[in-house]
Parts: sequence; C-alpha cells; structure tokens
Amino acid sequence: MAKVGNYRGPRGGELTWSLTHLQRKGVRHRKLSRWEQQGNRTRSRIRSRVEHVFGIQAQKATSMILRGIGIIRAKTKIGLRNLVYNFDRYGSLVATH
Repeated sequence: MAKVGNYRGPRGGELTWSLTHLQRKGVRHRKLSRWEQQGNRTRSRIRSRVEHVFGIQAQKATSMILRGIGIIRAKTKIGLRNLVYNFDRYGSLVATH
C-alpha cells in the first residue's frame, strides 16, 4: 500500500520521496494493524534519536552565528561543531558505562 514516487524539484533536480517513511494513522472504524503499529514504533524511535541530536546542536549554537566568507569556511565550522558534539556524546557514553 506504500507508494513510492519521484518529485521534480524547483531547480529541475530529481528529489525522491517515499510514503514508507510516514507514520500510519488509524481512523474511527479502521484501527491500525499490529504490523502498522510496529512500523510506527520503529519510525518514531529513529525520528526521536535524530531530532534529539539536532535539538542539542541547535541549543548549543543559539548564540553562535556563522560569520565568515566562503562556503568552504562555513562547512568547516559546521563540521567542527559536529565533531565537538560527537566528542561530547562519546564522553557522556563512556562516563555512563
């Protein structure tokens, strides 16, 4: 029942989208099957992990504005922020074990 298709982006590039990544929703007279519930659980677990990472990075970077000339420098600064997050996360995981 999941539909997979293509969407042509605004600049002419192909952006693929898939309905298999969407949460299923039950309605009044059609409850979700166990299979759909399990799929929702899996999607929700993955989404929450990803959103927590972006939320933490956004919290830590609220006062920092990327100031620099050039896309290479901006990418470097973002990469360093990600590296610092990974080190911080590694330290907290090692400390708990």
